[in-house]
Amino acid sequence: MRWTLKPKPDPQTVDTLQKALQVDPFIASLLVQRGIETYEDAKTFFRPSFDDLHDPFLMKDMDKAVARIETALADNENILVYGDYDVDGTTSVALMSSYLKTKSDQIATYIPDRYDEGYGISFKGIDFAHDNSFSLIIALDCGVKAIDKINYASEKGIDFIICDHHRPGAELPKAIAVLDPKRDDCEYPFKELCGCGVGFKLIQALALKEGKTTDDLVEYLDLVATAIGADIVPIVGENRALAYFGLQVINTQPRPGIKAIIEQVKKDQLTITDVVFIVAPRINAAGRMKHGNYAVSLLTETNETLAQDYAQEINTFNQDRREADKRITEEALLQIKEHKEEERFTTVVYDKTWHKGVIGIVASRLTETYYRPTLVFTKSGDKLAASARSVSGFDVYNALQACSEHIEQFGGHKYAAGLTLKEENYEAFKQAFEDEVTKTIDRSLLTPEIKIDRQIELRDITPKFYRIISQFAPFGPGNMTPIFMTEHLKDTGYGKCVGDDDKHLRLTATQDRSKLVGIGFNLGDKLDLVKNQKPFNAVYSIDENHWQGHVSLQLKLRDIKA
Repeated sequence: MRWTLKPKPDPQTVDTLQKALQVDPFIASLLVQRGIETYEDAKTFFRPSFDDLHDPFLMKDMDKAVARIETALADNENILVYGDYDVDGTTSVALMSSYLKTKSDQIATYIPDRYDEGYGISFKGIDFAHDNSFSLIIALDCGVKAIDKINYASEKGIDFIICDHHRPGAELPKAIAVLDPKRDDCEYPFKELCGCGVGFKLIQALALKEGKTTDDLVEYLDLVATAIGADIVPIVGENRALAYFGLQVINTQPRPGIKAIIEQVKKDQLTITDVVFIVAPRINAAGRMKHGNYAVSLLTETNETLAQDYAQEINTFNQDRREADKRITEEALLQIKEHKEEERFTTVVYDKTWHKGVIGIVASRLTETYYRPTLVFTKSGDKLAASARSVSGFDVYNALQACSEHIEQFGGHKYAAGLTLKEENYEAFKQAFEDEVTKTIDRSLLTPEIKIDRQIELRDITPKFYRIISQFAPFGPGNMTPIFMTEHLKDTGYGKCVGDDDKHLRLTATQDRSKLVGIGFNLGDKLDLVKNQKPFNAVYSIDENHWQGHVSLQLKLRDIKA
Protein backbone atom coordinates (compact mmCIF):
# COMPACT_ATOMS: atom_id res chain seq x y z
CA MET A 1 0.00 0.00 0.00
CA ARG A 2 1.01 3.61 -0.62
CA TRP A 3 1.08 5.66 2.56
CA THR A 4 0.30 9.30 1.81
CA LEU A 5 0.54 11.84 4.59
CA LYS A 6 -1.98 14.61 3.95
CA PRO A 7 -0.41 18.08 3.65
CA LYS A 8 -0.37 20.05 6.88
CA PRO A 9 -3.04 22.74 6.79
CA ASP A 10 -2.28 26.46 6.86
CA PRO A 11 -0.93 27.24 10.39
CA GLN A 12 -2.68 30.62 10.57
CA THR A 13 -6.09 29.09 9.74
CA VAL A 14 -5.48 26.36 12.36
CA ASP A 15 -4.48 28.97 14.95
CA THR A 16 -7.59 31.10 14.27
CA LEU A 17 -9.91 28.08 14.52
CA GLN A 18 -8.18 26.77 17.64
CA LYS A 19 -8.71 30.10 19.42
CA ALA A 20 -12.33 30.35 18.24
CA LEU A 21 -13.20 26.84 19.45
CA GLN A 22 -10.85 26.66 22.44
CA VAL A 23 -9.66 23.19 21.43
CA ASP A 24 -6.28 21.50 21.18
CA PRO A 25 -4.32 22.74 18.10
CA PHE A 26 -4.10 19.11 16.98
CA ILE A 27 -7.93 18.85 16.82
CA ALA A 28 -8.14 22.22 15.05
CA SER A 29 -5.63 20.92 12.49
CA LEU A 30 -7.76 17.80 11.81
CA LEU A 31 -10.83 20.01 11.32
CA VAL A 32 -9.11 22.39 8.89
CA GLN A 33 -7.99 19.34 6.87
CA ARG A 34 -11.73 18.56 6.51
CA GLY A 35 -12.52 22.04 5.22
CA ILE A 36 -13.80 23.34 8.57
CA GLU A 37 -12.13 26.72 8.95
CA THR A 38 -14.50 28.93 10.96
CA TYR A 39 -16.60 28.78 14.12
CA GLU A 40 -19.75 28.61 11.95
CA ASP A 41 -18.31 25.70 9.91
CA ALA A 42 -17.55 23.86 13.14
CA LYS A 43 -21.01 24.55 14.56
CA THR A 44 -22.65 23.09 11.43
CA PHE A 45 -20.25 20.11 11.54
CA PHE A 46 -20.64 19.20 15.23
CA ARG A 47 -24.26 20.29 15.68
CA PRO A 48 -26.18 19.34 12.52
CA SER A 49 -29.57 21.01 12.28
CA PHE A 50 -32.61 20.86 10.04
CA ASP A 51 -31.74 24.48 9.26
CA ASP A 52 -28.82 23.04 7.24
CA LEU A 53 -31.27 21.53 4.75
CA HIS A 54 -31.88 23.52 1.57
CA ASP A 55 -35.26 24.70 0.33
CA PRO A 56 -36.50 21.79 -1.85
CA PHE A 57 -38.04 24.27 -4.31
CA LEU A 58 -34.50 25.30 -5.33
CA MET A 59 -34.40 22.02 -7.27
CA LYS A 60 -35.33 22.36 -10.95
CA ASP A 61 -38.87 21.12 -11.71
CA MET A 62 -39.81 20.70 -8.01
CA ASP A 63 -42.78 23.07 -8.42
CA LYS A 64 -44.03 21.00 -11.38
CA ALA A 65 -43.63 17.71 -9.47
CA VAL A 66 -45.52 19.03 -6.44
CA ALA A 67 -48.33 20.51 -8.57
CA ARG A 68 -48.81 17.21 -10.46
CA ILE A 69 -48.93 15.15 -7.26
CA GLU A 70 -51.37 17.58 -5.65
CA THR A 71 -53.64 17.23 -8.71
CA ALA A 72 -53.37 13.43 -8.59
CA LEU A 73 -54.27 13.36 -4.89
CA ALA A 74 -57.16 15.81 -5.35
CA ASP A 75 -58.59 13.79 -8.26
CA ASN A 76 -58.03 10.42 -6.51
CA GLU A 77 -55.80 9.18 -9.34
CA ASN A 78 -53.97 5.87 -9.10
CA ILE A 79 -50.29 6.59 -8.38
CA LEU A 80 -47.55 3.99 -8.93
CA VAL A 81 -44.32 4.47 -6.95
CA TYR A 82 -41.56 2.85 -9.00
CA GLY A 83 -37.96 2.26 -7.90
CA ASP A 84 -34.85 0.23 -8.51
CA TYR A 85 -34.22 -3.08 -6.70
CA ASP A 86 -31.14 -2.01 -4.70
CA VAL A 87 -31.09 -0.38 -1.24
CA ASP A 88 -31.36 3.17 -2.57
CA GLY A 89 -34.29 2.20 -4.79
CA THR A 90 -36.24 0.12 -2.27
CA THR A 91 -35.79 2.64 0.57
CA SER A 92 -36.93 5.39 -1.84
CA VAL A 93 -40.07 3.44 -2.75
CA ALA A 94 -40.77 2.69 0.92
CA LEU A 95 -40.35 6.38 1.79
CA MET A 96 -42.50 7.80 -1.01
CA SER A 97 -45.27 5.20 -0.81
CA SER A 98 -45.48 5.42 3.01
CA TYR A 99 -45.80 9.19 2.81
CA LEU A 100 -48.37 9.22 -0.01
CA LYS A 101 -50.46 6.52 1.70
CA THR A 102 -51.09 9.05 4.49
CA LYS A 103 -52.89 11.12 1.80
CA SER A 104 -54.55 8.52 -0.44
CA ASP A 105 -55.57 4.86 -0.72
CA GLN A 106 -54.76 4.86 -4.44
CA ILE A 107 -51.02 4.22 -4.02
CA ALA A 108 -49.16 1.09 -5.17
CA THR A 109 -45.49 0.17 -5.57
CA TYR A 110 -43.47 -1.45 -8.35
CA ILE A 111 -39.94 -2.83 -8.26
CA PRO A 112 -38.64 -4.29 -11.55
CA ASP A 113 -37.45 -7.89 -11.54
CA ARG A 114 -33.65 -7.85 -11.68
CA TYR A 115 -33.57 -10.85 -14.05
CA ASP A 116 -36.67 -10.40 -16.15
CA GLU A 117 -36.61 -6.59 -16.56
CA GLY A 118 -33.16 -5.42 -15.54
CA TYR A 119 -32.20 -2.05 -14.12
CA GLY A 120 -34.44 1.00 -14.12
CA ILE A 121 -37.75 1.72 -15.82
CA SER A 122 -39.04 -1.14 -17.97
CA PHE A 123 -41.66 -1.46 -20.71
CA LYS A 124 -43.17 -4.27 -18.61
CA GLY A 125 -43.56 -1.90 -15.66
CA ILE A 126 -45.29 0.69 -17.85
CA ASP A 127 -47.61 -1.99 -19.26
CA PHE A 128 -48.45 -3.01 -15.69
CA ALA A 129 -49.31 0.63 -14.90
CA HIS A 130 -51.46 0.93 -18.02
CA ASP A 131 -53.30 -2.37 -17.43
CA ASN A 132 -54.10 -1.30 -13.87
CA SER A 133 -55.20 2.28 -14.66
CA PHE A 134 -52.29 4.18 -13.13
CA SER A 135 -52.14 7.68 -14.56
CA LEU A 136 -49.01 8.83 -12.70
CA ILE A 137 -45.71 7.05 -12.05
CA ILE A 138 -43.18 8.49 -9.60
CA ALA A 139 -39.82 6.90 -10.43
CA LEU A 140 -37.07 6.95 -7.80
CA ASP A 141 -33.32 6.24 -8.15
CA CYS A 142 -33.77 5.67 -11.89
CA GLY A 143 -35.26 7.18 -15.03
CA VAL A 144 -33.03 10.10 -15.98
CA LYS A 145 -31.89 8.25 -19.11
CA ALA A 146 -35.14 6.40 -19.87
CA ILE A 147 -36.13 8.57 -22.83
CA ASP A 148 -37.79 5.83 -24.91
CA LYS A 149 -39.62 4.40 -21.87
CA ILE A 150 -41.06 7.79 -20.88
CA ASN A 151 -42.20 8.37 -24.50
CA TYR A 152 -43.86 4.94 -24.45
CA ALA A 153 -45.67 5.80 -21.19
CA SER A 154 -46.78 9.13 -22.64
CA GLU A 155 -48.37 7.34 -25.62
CA LYS A 156 -50.36 5.29 -23.10
CA GLY A 157 -51.53 8.39 -21.25
CA ILE A 158 -49.25 7.92 -18.22
CA ASP A 159 -47.39 10.86 -16.69
CA PHE A 160 -43.96 10.47 -15.10
CA ILE A 161 -42.16 12.29 -12.30
CA ILE A 162 -38.49 11.28 -12.11
CA CYS A 163 -36.43 11.53 -8.89
CA ASP A 164 -32.90 10.49 -9.81
CA HIS A 165 -29.32 11.30 -8.85
CA HIS A 166 -27.41 9.64 -11.69
CA ARG A 167 -25.72 11.66 -14.42
CA PRO A 168 -28.19 12.59 -17.16
CA GLY A 169 -27.37 12.04 -20.83
CA ALA A 170 -27.31 14.81 -23.43
CA GLU A 171 -31.13 14.74 -23.59
CA LEU A 172 -33.59 14.58 -20.71
CA PRO A 173 -36.73 12.42 -20.86
CA LYS A 174 -39.99 14.26 -21.54
CA ALA A 175 -41.45 13.71 -18.07
CA ILE A 176 -43.72 16.13 -16.17
CA ALA A 177 -40.74 16.78 -13.89
CA VAL A 178 -37.15 15.55 -13.78
CA LEU A 179 -35.74 16.06 -10.29
CA ASP A 180 -31.99 15.46 -10.46
CA PRO A 181 -29.44 17.79 -8.83
CA LYS A 182 -26.87 16.63 -11.42
CA ARG A 183 -28.86 18.24 -14.26
CA ASP A 184 -26.72 20.94 -15.88
CA ASP A 185 -29.57 23.43 -15.56
CA CYS A 186 -30.35 22.60 -11.91
CA GLU A 187 -29.02 25.19 -9.46
CA TYR A 188 -29.77 23.12 -6.34
CA PRO A 189 -26.84 23.88 -3.97
CA PHE A 190 -26.06 20.25 -3.02
CA LYS A 191 -25.32 17.86 -5.87
CA GLU A 192 -24.54 14.63 -3.97
CA LEU A 193 -27.95 13.42 -2.77
CA CYS A 194 -28.72 9.73 -3.21
CA GLY A 195 -31.99 8.66 -4.88
CA CYS A 196 -33.78 8.37 -1.53
CA GLY A 197 -32.43 11.84 -0.68
CA VAL A 198 -34.06 13.28 -3.82
CA GLY A 199 -37.28 11.46 -2.84
CA PHE A 200 -37.06 13.02 0.61
CA LYS A 201 -36.73 16.49 -0.92
CA LEU A 202 -39.96 15.83 -2.82
CA ILE A 203 -41.92 14.84 0.30
CA GLN A 204 -40.32 17.81 2.09
CA ALA A 205 -41.68 20.09 -0.66
CA LEU A 206 -45.15 18.47 -0.44
CA ALA A 207 -45.12 18.93 3.37
CA LEU A 208 -44.03 22.58 3.06
CA LYS A 209 -47.02 23.27 0.80
CA GLU A 210 -49.23 21.97 3.63
CA GLY A 211 -47.57 24.26 6.16
CA LYS A 212 -45.56 21.45 7.77
CA THR A 213 -41.82 21.37 8.54
CA THR A 214 -38.98 18.83 8.41
CA ASP A 215 -39.76 18.00 12.07
CA ASP A 216 -42.94 16.35 10.77
CA LEU A 217 -40.87 14.04 8.53
CA VAL A 218 -38.36 12.68 11.06
CA GLU A 219 -39.88 9.17 10.96
CA TYR A 220 -38.69 8.76 7.34
CA LEU A 221 -35.05 9.57 8.05
CA ASP A 222 -34.07 6.02 9.02
CA LEU A 223 -34.71 5.13 5.36
CA VAL A 224 -32.71 8.12 4.10
CA ALA A 225 -29.71 7.35 6.35
CA THR A 226 -29.75 3.71 5.23
CA ALA A 227 -29.69 4.78 1.57
CA ILE A 228 -26.92 7.34 2.18
CA GLY A 229 -24.74 4.66 3.77
CA ALA A 230 -25.50 1.96 1.20
CA ASP A 231 -25.05 4.18 -1.86
CA ILE A 232 -21.62 5.46 -0.69
CA VAL A 233 -22.48 9.11 -1.33
CA PRO A 234 -20.35 11.82 0.38
CA ILE A 235 -21.40 12.37 3.99
CA VAL A 236 -20.96 16.11 3.85
CA GLY A 237 -23.36 19.05 3.63
CA GLU A 238 -26.99 18.05 3.46
CA ASN A 239 -26.16 14.32 3.50
CA ARG A 240 -24.37 14.76 6.83
CA ALA A 241 -27.43 16.32 8.46
CA LEU A 242 -29.77 13.67 6.98
CA ALA A 243 -27.44 10.83 8.04
CA TYR A 244 -26.95 12.31 11.52
CA PHE A 245 -30.68 12.57 12.27
CA GLY A 246 -31.43 9.33 10.43
CA LEU A 247 -29.00 7.44 12.67
CA GLN A 248 -30.76 8.90 15.71
CA VAL A 249 -34.03 7.43 14.40
CA ILE A 250 -32.36 4.06 13.68
CA ASN A 251 -30.98 3.95 17.23
CA THR A 252 -34.11 5.17 19.06
CA GLN A 253 -37.30 4.65 17.04
CA PRO A 254 -36.60 2.65 13.87
CA ARG A 255 -39.48 1.42 11.74
CA PRO A 256 -40.45 -2.20 12.53
CA GLY A 257 -38.55 -3.62 9.52
CA ILE A 258 -35.23 -2.00 10.42
CA LYS A 259 -35.82 -2.81 14.10
CA ALA A 260 -36.28 -6.49 13.17
CA ILE A 261 -32.93 -6.52 11.32
CA ILE A 262 -31.16 -4.88 14.29
CA GLU A 263 -32.66 -7.46 16.66
CA GLN A 264 -31.27 -10.26 14.48
CA VAL A 265 -27.71 -9.00 14.91
CA LYS A 266 -28.15 -7.97 18.55
CA LYS A 267 -26.30 -4.65 18.26
CA ASP A 268 -26.96 -1.62 20.41
CA GLN A 269 -25.84 1.64 18.84
CA LEU A 270 -25.42 1.48 15.06
CA THR A 271 -22.98 3.69 13.19
CA ILE A 272 -23.13 4.43 9.44
CA THR A 273 -20.52 1.67 9.03
CA ASP A 274 -22.92 -0.77 10.75
CA VAL A 275 -25.71 0.38 8.43
CA VAL A 276 -23.43 -0.31 5.43
CA PHE A 277 -22.31 -3.76 6.61
CA ILE A 278 -25.31 -5.02 8.60
CA VAL A 279 -28.57 -3.39 7.48
CA ALA A 280 -27.87 -2.63 3.80
CA PRO A 281 -26.67 -6.12 2.70
CA ARG A 282 -29.84 -7.69 4.07
CA ILE A 283 -32.11 -5.21 2.29
CA ASN A 284 -30.04 -5.66 -0.87
CA ALA A 285 -30.21 -9.45 -0.64
CA ALA A 286 -33.93 -9.42 -1.45
CA GLY A 287 -33.40 -7.89 -4.91
CA ARG A 288 -30.23 -9.90 -5.48
CA MET A 289 -31.55 -13.36 -4.65
CA LYS A 290 -35.35 -13.13 -4.97
CA HIS A 291 -37.20 -9.85 -5.60
CA GLY A 292 -36.95 -6.26 -4.36
CA ASN A 293 -40.63 -6.40 -3.35
CA TYR A 294 -39.58 -8.32 -0.22
CA ALA A 295 -37.44 -5.35 0.84
CA VAL A 296 -40.27 -2.87 0.27
CA SER A 297 -42.66 -5.09 2.26
CA LEU A 298 -40.15 -5.23 5.12
CA LEU A 299 -39.55 -1.47 5.12
CA THR A 300 -43.22 -0.46 4.93
CA GLU A 301 -44.63 -3.05 7.38
CA THR A 302 -46.11 -1.47 10.51
CA ASN A 303 -46.87 -4.74 12.36
CA GLU A 304 -43.79 -5.81 14.37
CA THR A 305 -44.56 -9.55 14.24
CA LEU A 306 -44.98 -9.51 10.46
CA ALA A 307 -41.83 -7.38 10.12
CA GLN A 308 -39.89 -10.05 12.04
CA ASP A 309 -41.19 -12.70 9.63
CA TYR A 310 -40.07 -10.61 6.62
CA ALA A 311 -36.68 -9.98 8.26
CA GLN A 312 -36.22 -13.72 8.79
CA GLU A 313 -36.97 -14.39 5.12
CA ILE A 314 -34.57 -11.67 4.05
CA ASN A 315 -31.87 -13.05 6.37
CA THR A 316 -32.16 -16.38 4.52
CA PHE A 317 -31.70 -14.56 1.19
CA ASN A 318 -28.62 -12.89 2.67
CA GLN A 319 -27.11 -16.24 3.67
CA ASP A 320 -27.73 -17.56 0.14
CA ARG A 321 -26.13 -14.39 -1.23
CA ARG A 322 -23.02 -14.93 0.89
CA GLU A 323 -22.58 -18.49 -0.35
CA ALA A 324 -23.03 -17.47 -4.01
CA ASP A 325 -20.67 -14.51 -3.59
CA LYS A 326 -17.93 -16.73 -2.05
CA ARG A 327 -18.22 -19.43 -4.74
CA ILE A 328 -18.29 -17.02 -7.70
CA THR A 329 -15.37 -14.98 -6.35
CA GLU A 330 -13.29 -18.17 -6.11
CA GLU A 331 -14.26 -19.15 -9.69
CA ALA A 332 -13.44 -15.66 -11.00
CA LEU A 333 -10.01 -15.63 -9.30
CA LEU A 334 -9.30 -19.05 -10.84
CA GLN A 335 -10.34 -17.76 -14.28
CA ILE A 336 -7.92 -14.81 -13.98
CA LYS A 337 -5.05 -17.14 -13.05
CA GLU A 338 -5.85 -19.71 -15.76
CA HIS A 339 -5.90 -17.02 -18.44
CA LYS A 340 -2.72 -15.48 -16.95
CA GLU A 341 -4.36 -12.06 -16.78
CA GLU A 342 -2.63 -10.82 -13.61
CA GLU A 343 -0.53 -8.35 -15.61
CA ARG A 344 -3.40 -6.50 -17.27
CA PHE A 345 -4.56 -3.02 -16.24
CA THR A 346 -8.18 -4.25 -15.99
CA THR A 347 -10.03 -7.31 -14.75
CA VAL A 348 -12.83 -8.48 -17.06
CA VAL A 349 -14.31 -11.93 -16.38
CA TYR A 350 -17.41 -13.78 -17.63
CA ASP A 351 -19.33 -16.95 -16.91
CA LYS A 352 -22.87 -17.51 -18.13
CA THR A 353 -23.82 -19.42 -14.94
CA TRP A 354 -22.90 -16.69 -12.45
CA HIS A 355 -25.75 -15.25 -10.41
CA LYS A 356 -26.60 -11.79 -11.70
CA GLY A 357 -27.56 -10.65 -8.22
CA VAL A 358 -24.05 -10.94 -6.80
CA ILE A 359 -21.76 -9.90 -9.67
CA GLY A 360 -21.45 -6.39 -8.20
CA ILE A 361 -20.19 -7.79 -4.91
CA VAL A 362 -17.80 -10.11 -6.76
CA ALA A 363 -16.49 -7.13 -8.77
CA SER A 364 -15.75 -5.36 -5.47
CA ARG A 365 -13.94 -8.45 -4.12
CA LEU A 366 -11.80 -8.73 -7.27
CA THR A 367 -10.97 -5.03 -7.06
CA GLU A 368 -9.77 -5.59 -3.49
CA THR A 369 -7.55 -8.46 -4.71
CA TYR A 370 -6.00 -6.99 -7.87
CA TYR A 371 -6.80 -3.30 -7.37
CA ARG A 372 -7.69 -2.27 -10.90
CA PRO A 373 -10.90 -1.32 -12.78
CA THR A 374 -13.03 -4.48 -12.81
CA LEU A 375 -16.01 -5.85 -14.73
CA VAL A 376 -17.85 -9.08 -13.94
CA PHE A 377 -20.17 -10.37 -16.68
CA THR A 378 -22.91 -12.98 -16.69
CA LYS A 379 -25.66 -14.04 -19.08
CA SER A 380 -28.88 -12.05 -18.88
CA GLY A 381 -31.55 -13.17 -21.34
CA ASP A 382 -30.01 -12.97 -24.82
CA LYS A 383 -27.42 -10.39 -23.68
CA LEU A 384 -24.50 -10.15 -21.26
CA ALA A 385 -24.82 -7.97 -18.19
CA ALA A 386 -21.95 -6.65 -16.09
CA SER A 387 -21.21 -4.78 -12.91
CA ALA A 388 -18.23 -2.42 -12.95
CA ARG A 389 -16.14 -1.27 -10.00
CA SER A 390 -13.19 1.08 -10.03
CA VAL A 391 -10.18 2.08 -7.96
CA SER A 392 -9.91 5.36 -6.09
CA GLY A 393 -9.20 8.25 -8.45
CA PHE A 394 -10.24 6.56 -11.71
CA ASP A 395 -13.60 7.29 -13.39
CA VAL A 396 -14.91 3.98 -14.74
CA TYR A 397 -18.06 5.68 -16.10
CA ASN A 398 -15.92 7.80 -18.46
CA ALA A 399 -13.94 4.71 -19.50
CA LEU A 400 -17.18 2.90 -20.39
CA GLN A 401 -18.36 5.93 -22.33
CA ALA A 402 -15.20 5.72 -24.43
CA CYS A 403 -16.09 2.07 -25.26
CA SER A 404 -19.78 2.78 -25.92
CA GLU A 405 -19.68 1.54 -29.54
CA HIS A 406 -19.51 -2.03 -28.11
CA ILE A 407 -22.19 -1.47 -25.42
CA GLU A 408 -25.98 -1.69 -25.64
CA GLN A 409 -26.61 0.48 -22.58
CA PHE A 410 -24.81 1.58 -19.41
CA GLY A 411 -25.23 3.87 -16.45
CA GLY A 412 -23.85 4.62 -13.02
CA HIS A 413 -21.22 6.64 -11.20
CA LYS A 414 -17.50 7.33 -11.15
CA TYR A 415 -16.70 4.21 -9.14
CA ALA A 416 -19.60 1.84 -9.88
CA ALA A 417 -21.60 1.21 -13.03
CA GLY A 418 -23.66 -1.40 -14.85
CA LEU A 419 -23.90 -2.28 -18.53
CA THR A 420 -25.30 -4.72 -21.06
CA LEU A 421 -23.90 -5.80 -24.42
CA LYS A 422 -24.40 -8.44 -27.09
CA GLU A 423 -22.44 -11.64 -26.51
CA GLU A 424 -20.65 -11.32 -29.86
CA ASN A 425 -19.25 -7.93 -28.73
CA TYR A 426 -17.74 -9.26 -25.49
CA GLU A 427 -14.16 -9.86 -26.69
CA ALA A 428 -14.01 -6.58 -28.63
CA PHE A 429 -15.33 -4.70 -25.60
CA LYS A 430 -12.89 -6.44 -23.27
CA GLN A 431 -9.94 -5.32 -25.42
CA ALA A 432 -11.32 -1.80 -25.91
CA PHE A 433 -11.79 -1.40 -22.16
CA GLU A 434 -8.24 -2.63 -21.48
CA ASP A 435 -6.87 -0.24 -24.12
CA GLU A 436 -8.82 2.74 -22.75
CA VAL A 437 -7.76 2.15 -19.14
CA THR A 438 -4.13 1.51 -20.16
CA LYS A 439 -4.16 4.79 -22.07
CA THR A 440 -5.81 6.95 -19.39
CA ILE A 441 -5.02 5.62 -15.92
CA ASP A 442 -2.30 7.09 -13.75
CA ARG A 443 -0.16 4.02 -12.88
CA SER A 444 0.10 5.04 -9.23
CA LEU A 445 -3.67 4.52 -8.88
CA LEU A 446 -3.10 0.76 -9.33
CA THR A 447 -1.55 0.60 -5.86
CA PRO A 448 -4.05 1.13 -3.04
CA GLU A 449 -3.45 4.31 -1.10
CA ILE A 450 -3.96 5.03 2.56
CA LYS A 451 -4.36 8.74 3.23
CA ILE A 452 -3.01 9.59 6.67
CA ASP A 453 -4.40 12.59 8.54
CA ARG A 454 -1.50 13.03 10.96
CA GLN A 455 1.54 11.37 12.45
CA ILE A 456 1.11 10.99 16.23
CA GLU A 457 2.70 9.25 19.21
CA LEU A 458 0.93 6.58 21.26
CA ARG A 459 0.87 8.89 24.30
CA ASP A 460 -1.39 11.28 22.30
CA ILE A 461 -4.17 8.68 22.27
CA THR A 462 -6.25 9.46 25.37
CA PRO A 463 -9.94 8.88 26.17
CA LYS A 464 -10.54 12.64 25.79
CA PHE A 465 -8.87 12.69 22.35
CA TYR A 466 -10.98 9.70 21.24
CA ARG A 467 -14.16 11.31 22.59
CA ILE A 468 -13.58 14.43 20.46
CA ILE A 469 -12.71 12.64 17.20
CA SER A 470 -15.76 10.37 17.72
CA GLN A 471 -17.87 13.51 17.36
CA PHE A 472 -16.56 13.86 13.79
CA ALA A 473 -19.04 11.05 12.94
CA PRO A 474 -21.03 10.08 10.92
CA PHE A 475 -18.08 9.01 8.79
CA GLY A 476 -18.08 8.23 5.11
CA PRO A 477 -16.84 9.59 1.78
CA GLY A 478 -15.84 13.25 2.19
CA ASN A 479 -15.52 12.77 5.96
CA MET A 480 -13.58 9.58 6.50
CA THR A 481 -12.57 8.17 9.89
CA PRO A 482 -9.32 9.90 10.96
CA ILE A 483 -6.28 7.79 10.08
CA PHE A 484 -3.03 8.12 12.02
CA MET A 485 0.53 6.90 11.64
CA THR A 486 2.98 6.09 14.41
CA GLU A 487 6.64 5.18 13.87
CA HIS A 488 9.10 3.11 15.93
CA LEU A 489 6.58 0.82 17.60
CA LYS A 490 7.35 -2.58 19.10
CA ASP A 491 5.13 -5.50 20.01
CA THR A 492 5.32 -6.81 23.57
CA GLY A 493 6.31 -10.18 22.12
CA TYR A 494 2.88 -11.79 22.28
CA GLY A 495 1.63 -10.76 18.84
CA LYS A 496 -0.25 -13.59 17.10
CA CYS A 497 -2.58 -14.49 14.25
CA VAL A 498 -6.24 -14.95 15.16
CA GLY A 499 -9.55 -15.79 13.45
CA ASP A 500 -10.41 -18.26 10.70
CA ASP A 501 -7.29 -19.44 8.85
CA ASP A 502 -5.23 -17.06 11.04
CA LYS A 503 -6.22 -14.19 8.73
CA HIS A 504 -6.09 -11.44 11.36
CA LEU A 505 -3.27 -10.01 13.46
CA ARG A 506 -3.50 -9.14 17.16
CA LEU A 507 -0.64 -7.39 18.95
CA THR A 508 0.11 -4.97 21.75
CA ALA A 509 2.00 -1.95 20.44
CA THR A 510 4.38 -0.16 22.78
CA GLN A 511 6.22 3.13 22.48
CA ASP A 512 8.16 4.60 25.41
CA ARG A 513 5.81 3.86 28.33
CA SER A 514 2.58 3.84 26.29
CA LYS A 515 0.87 0.61 25.32
CA LEU A 516 -2.24 -0.16 23.22
CA VAL A 517 -3.75 -3.34 21.80
CA GLY A 518 -4.00 -3.40 18.00
CA ILE A 519 -6.16 -5.59 15.76
CA GLY A 520 -5.42 -5.84 12.05
CA PHE A 521 -8.11 -7.52 9.96
CA ASN A 522 -6.61 -9.51 7.07
CA LEU A 523 -3.11 -8.56 8.24
CA GLY A 524 -2.17 -12.03 9.49
CA ASP A 525 0.56 -12.25 6.85
CA LYS A 526 2.35 -9.30 8.53
CA LEU A 527 3.14 -11.21 11.74
CA ASP A 528 6.81 -11.68 10.80
CA LEU A 529 7.26 -7.90 10.66
CA VAL A 530 6.51 -7.56 14.40
CA LYS A 531 7.97 -10.81 15.76
CA ASN A 532 10.85 -10.74 18.22
CA GLN A 533 10.09 -7.10 19.07
CA LYS A 534 11.27 -5.84 15.69
CA PRO A 535 10.50 -2.13 15.33
CA PHE A 536 7.66 -1.28 12.93
CA ASN A 537 5.55 1.62 11.69
CA ALA A 538 1.76 1.38 11.68
CA VAL A 539 -1.20 3.14 10.10
CA TYR A 540 -4.48 2.84 11.99
CA SER A 541 -7.74 4.34 13.15
CA ILE A 542 -8.78 4.35 16.79
CA ASP A 543 -11.85 2.64 18.15
CA GLU A 544 -13.24 1.09 21.32
CA ASN A 545 -13.05 -2.56 22.25
CA HIS A 546 -16.00 -3.80 24.32
CA TRP A 547 -15.20 -7.03 26.15
CA GLN A 548 -17.08 -8.54 29.11
CA GLY A 549 -18.29 -5.16 30.30
CA HIS A 550 -14.88 -3.49 29.93
CA VAL A 551 -14.31 -0.73 27.41
CA SER A 552 -10.80 0.12 26.22
CA LEU A 553 -9.25 2.02 23.34
CA GLN A 554 -7.57 -0.01 20.61
CA LEU A 555 -5.76 0.53 17.33
CA LYS A 556 -7.62 -0.71 14.27
CA LEU A 557 -4.56 -1.45 12.16
CA ARG A 558 -4.77 -0.67 8.44
CA ASP A 559 -1.19 -1.51 7.44
CA ILE A 560 2.24 -2.24 8.92
CA LYS A 561 5.72 -1.69 7.53
CA ALA A 562 9.12 -2.63 8.88
